[in-house]
Amino acid sequence: MDWIELLRTAVAAVLAFVAWPVLIYFLVINTSYLVMIGLATVDFVSHRRRIPFAGREELMRSRTMPGISVVTAMHNEEMGIRVAVESFLSLQHPRHEVIVVDDGSTDNGFEVLRKAFDLVPVTRRMPQDVAVREAPTSIHVPRDGRTRLTVVGKANSGRSDSINVGVNLAREDLVLFVDSDSILDPGALLAVSRPFIEDPVTMVAAGGVIRAVNGCRVKGGRVLEVRMPGSPLADIQVLEYLRAFHLGRAGWSRINALLLISGAFGVFRRDALTSVGGLDANSIGEDFELVMRLHRTLRKQRKPCRVTFLTEPICWTEVPSTVPVLRRQRTRWHRGLWETLWAYRGMLFNPRYGRLGLVAVPYYWIFELIAPLLELVGLVLIALGFALGLVPWQYFLLFMLVAYAYAIIVTLAAVTVEELSFHKYPRWRDLGITLVAAVLENLGYRQLTAWWRLEGWFAALTRREQKWGTMTRSGFTEVDS
Repeated sequence: MDWIELLRTAVAAVLAFVAWPVLIYFLVINTSYLVMIGLATVDFVSHRRRIPFAGREELMRSRTMPGISVVTAMHNEEMGIRVAVESFLSLQHPRHEVIVVDDGSTDNGFEVLRKAFDLVPVTRRMPQDVAVREAPTSIHVPRDGRTRLTVVGKANSGRSDSINVGVNLAREDLVLFVDSDSILDPGALLAVSRPFIEDPVTMVAAGGVIRAVNGCRVKGGRVLEVRMPGSPLADIQVLEYLRAFHLGRAGWSRINALLLISGAFGVFRRDALTSVGGLDANSIGEDFELVMRLHRTLRKQRKPCRVTFLTEPICWTEVPSTVPVLRRQRTRWHRGLWETLWAYRGMLFNPRYGRLGLVAVPYYWIFELIAPLLELVGLVLIALGFALGLVPWQYFLLFMLVAYAYAIIVTLAAVTVEELSFHKYPRWRDLGITLVAAVLENLGYRQLTAWWRLEGWFAALTRREQKWGTMTRSGFTEVDS
């Protein structure tokens, strides 16, 4: 069995260099999550104190309230587009419009909207503030002349190009990007407008919380009852979204070093958007790329630039419910992460960009991009070393505690802070599902998504064709009463 001895020798040689660095890496990354939770907790406490003085009625009457153009691109979204548009139109705001760009759908999505809102064709010239690949082929508005809805038809050219078409047609000072499979809370626009009222000069973008609508009860474009999905795959994603949005991005926003606003729910000053050319239709991580471009461009121009995250405005979206769809999503996300970080590598450790270049960008390189590689390599090597008798049980136990038990504690801390602050899941059953999902996440799911992320990275390095793939929708769970 010479090959076993050869394997032992090779594994021993590698472990001699990586055993403790891998352990330290897991310790640092999980501790960094706890630090972000601490920073986010400060924000949550401040948010809770401001709720009695939120002044939404005053905002509705304020003359300084900027108008918002809600822009969404749809492609074969027949199942949920009517509910989503109803939700957008009924949002609380003194002046907002909804622009739906049909990106060459092949289903009956447009017909659903035409019948629901009695759409009629109109002639309207589209400004050319942002370059687009495909110009509109049709523009429809409701016959009543009062409903501020515009439905644009065009040939398929991708979500980013469709959003840019919507930006050109937007007539308000702020532009909100939202996915067409999403539902917004009634006060979302008022909440997301506040930073631009308080800081109209330096604030260029703001993002809000994304939550999974899977399993929730919906009626008339409103989430009536919040529930855990009840599917292990979706339940775990609820926890992922909670960490990423409520805690991760809230922490980065707290230190004014936010690099990412989700394309599913992000608001931008229209003048800032057009000044940098809108979304990059060639980027597969277009939301991340846009915020990075805003930071770099405005810093080079020596213009003030603030990007913030808000814990209050909530966007409900349908998360993948099948493994193939989830795989495509995660490979795409990580590919977009790599391509954007590489395109903006000049910001890495660059003091010109302040804490963005010295803290945030390096963190994304070390703890976001490289994380799946180190996790899988470390797990395989240490498990193999333990099986071959090269790793003592004390070290193996310490590794499992630091890498996985610590991760479960971090997740439970995040859930605790979120529950005490917002209490979105009132049923004890949902809290029980959350606890189970926190454990299950580390038993196969986490390793599988790490592999998928590596697939996305490899696809980028080998310059394979970029594909968005198709997300299968089941639609929102509407109730009759």
